[in-house]
Amino acid sequence: MTAGLVGKTALIIGSGHGIGAAISTGLSQAGVDFILLARTADQLDETANTISTTASSVEVRVVTTYPNNDNQRTTAIGDLLSSDPVDVPINNAAAVEPLGARTRISPGQLRQAFENDLIRAGRDVRRALAGAVREAVRTGHLAPGTRLPSSRRLAADLGLARNTVADAYADLVSEGWLTARRGSGTLVADRMITPPILARSAAEPRGDPCHDLIPGNPDLAAFPRAAWLKATRRALAAAPDDALGYGDPRGRPELRAALADHLARNRGVYASPEHILICAGVSHGLQILSGVLAGRGARNVAVESYGLDRHWGLLAAAGLKTLPLPLDIHGTDPVPPVGTDAVLLTPAHQFPLGTTLHRDRRTAVVDWARRTGGLVLEDDYDGEFRFGRQSVGALQGLDPDCVVYLGTASKTLAPGLRLAWMALPSTLTEEAVAVKGQIDSCEVFSQLTMAEFITSGAYDRHVRAARRRYRDRRDALVAALAQHAPKVRVIGTAAGLHTVLGLPTGTEQRVLQSATGQGLKVAGLSRYRHERSLNAMADALVVGYGAPSDAAWPQALSALVRILS
Repeated sequence: MTAGLVGKTALIIGSGHGIGAAISTGLSQAGVDFILLARTADQLDETANTISTTASSVEVRVVTTYPNNDNQRTTAIGDLLSSDPVDVPINNAAAVEPLGARTRISPGQLRQAFENDLIRAGRDVRRALAGAVREAVRTGHLAPGTRLPSSRRLAADLGLARNTVADAYADLVSEGWLTARRGSGTLVADRMITPPILARSAAEPRGDPCHDLIPGNPDLAAFPRAAWLKATRRALAAAPDDALGYGDPRGRPELRAALADHLARNRGVYASPEHILICAGVSHGLQILSGVLAGRGARNVAVESYGLDRHWGLLAAAGLKTLPLPLDIHGTDPVPPVGTDAVLLTPAHQFPLGTTLHRDRRTAVVDWARRTGGLVLEDDYDGEFRFGRQSVGALQGLDPDCVVYLGTASKTLAPGLRLAWMALPSTLTEEAVAVKGQIDSCEVFSQLTMAEFITSGAYDRHVRAARRRYRDRRDALVAALAQHAPKVRVIGTAAGLHTVLGLPTGTEQRVLQSATGQGLKVAGLSRYRHERSLNAMADALVVGYGAPSDAAWPQALSALVRILS
């Protein structure tokens, strides 16, 4: 039995007899590789079994020798945990070097670091994996000398083809990020650690808020990446070839059919797939409707006294005048003045005040539309997120012929998907399609995936989980304020991703400044008031609790409580 090192690899030559003694002399240190040279299969089996039981923490390569070969070439016949099989000469097996430990990283640790990058990569996984490793080396997360898992181990752990991982490793070796020595595995090359280009120095003061509490934003970290990826694969496998064409301007029929069923079950919306139009957001939908109204000769659209100014701006851009509706203790009075052609409402969860349109007023505004030929534009804001009891059904169900329903996946999933929809009266569909354009301008793969996500039940499951998570955040917010800031009035907590916090008169701007000092990005209620509104609410904050991740929410809540205490 001969034992020594070739480079940094422990080399053992001989039969399996006495292998234990060789290990006990120091070759079993964690991180050291073994190459076992044997002349028979029995010797290989015996030595490999001994290593597995005696030094299970090390990586082992089993090779056989060809004694008649002058260069003593070795060919791998077994590969337990190391990289690809090798064929290398060993010229000086007797040279013994001091043994040293080596840092290494497990496939599981790499999976945790790179999984999201691989999910986001779609089919270009090789490039994503190489990029993730490259960035980890550049920033020092993978230190020089760290030994990476073999391509076989990492591929199995990530669920990838082995060639994909091997090719990514090869790319990084050729670029100088990694080094690969035959028989010794793949290691991080020695190089300087550089911070990311956009990284901020620890000594540099932060100018951006730490926590985003602006209303209307969901927790993007909770996007169901794995479930969405599965739905994408199923949708693309089943998609007909014509799905890749210019398409129906109304959107993919698969999504419109799925939405017709989903909206009927969950929101009480009555619409056939032919009268559903897919758009890139509620704002896009309002832009289309503004064009329709202007084309019909409309001039005035009534809007809520408090709302989103970007929506009012879209109407104004089409030449429509916005008229703020009255506001009282029961919320918005939705019946508009004479000469109004349409009314824009958020009846399920009024933005930003958080009230639900009273049942008598729901009936009254629909009666107005029937009587005058006007149109009700229903933005189903936060309709999916009602806490404590059954969601209030959509206004559209009262009369589908005079109400346009607008819904979106921006808060239930993510605004970046650019997925929204309108359920249109039959008399309005062709005009809306004409304004949108003669081809489908919404990205087809997201539509197909959304259709699969809905029909498989994954969307309902995700919304239920999100509803529980946001309800828990609301409860934590209400409890913290009751304990530490009992004078703050909490308004509009029945649904949605935000609440209104009443403040003492004249304190809104001061509290906003304090919030900035605490690293909070929040909005004052006055920001959402229509410039021609005759109603002025008391000072208040509009606080969104959707955007922070689960990990960041406790810190954001603590900072909010500090400025209100």
